[in-house]
Amino acid sequence: MQVATFAGGCFWCMVSPFEELPGIESIISGYTGGHVENPAYEEVKKGTTGHYEAVKITFDPELFPYQKLLDLFWPQIDPTDDGGQFQDRGPQYRTAIFFHNEDQKQQALASKEKVAASGIFKKPIVTKILPAAAFYPAEEYHQDFHKKNPKHYKEDRKQSGRDEFIAENWKTASK
Repeated sequence: MQVATFAGGCFWCMVSPFEELPGIESIISGYTGGHVENPAYEEVKKGTTGHYEAVKITFDPELFPYQKLLDLFWPQIDPTDDGGQFQDRGPQYRTAIFFHNEDQKQQALASKEKVAASGIFKKPIVTKILPAAAFYPAEEYHQDFHKKNPKHYKEDRKQSGRDEFIAENWKTASK
């Protein structure tokens, strides 16, 4: 098994694209990249701990290669927004790929270049490629939030504008 870590704005929206796929062992919502040990959600959401909301995915690379994870990650985000994602604003909602080894780093950099060269976006791609840091699981109520609180999750996701952005920008890229 290997681990991949992605920050794509609100971590609630970053679980379902990856779940229940062959080779995906687990997905944990949490915090990474900051300077406070074991932060709480109330601290992170203030934007002062330096953490990103992120998901840590444990996967079997034989069944689901890292490149496929990258291919799923990019179309979930606006990679040109360095102020957050959609309705979620602040440094804790920025996007990043946290690499766990040199191979992941090289694949992540190549995938970022591919997105930049695609012509989908007129603005620069600002998603950071960073070394993996300590990852702190979020509180239990955040884990599988979309399953535990489907109504709230669907309302929040609809209000965010994420799905409209994906439809307008990424769906046309796959044609």
